[in-house]
Amino acid sequence: MAPEQPSNKLSPEEKKALEDIVLTRLMRLDATANGIVFGAIFGLVIFIATIWLVIKGGPVVGPNLSLLGQFYIGYDVSVVGSLIGFIYGFITGFIVGYFFAVVYNFVVDLRSKKPKA
Repeated sequence: MAPEQPSNKLSPEEKKALEDIVLTRLMRLDATANGIVFGAIFGLVIFIATIWLVIKGGPVVGPNLSLLGQFYIGYDVSVVGSLIGFIYGFITGFIVGYFFAVVYNFVVDLRSKKPKA
């Protein structure tokens, strides 16, 4: 004998209201969490790229990547520079990710507004 399933009898209005709530909650982004994720990714990319060039070595190490020193004060292609680059990358990524989530949530809010009848 199969266990009895609870009866979920919702009216069409209740189903529509529940669907609206679920879609609104699922479509929004947490700006802080998004900023942290973007920051971690940006920071790690700069860190790994710098360490890769330091390990690779050679007579001229990373002339293109060293141009980040023009924007990030104290950054150079070295082990210490990779840590400084991670911090700057995290800050830059956080700002980009946070801004992206705020704009995205603004657009979602605009789309979810119902015109008054």
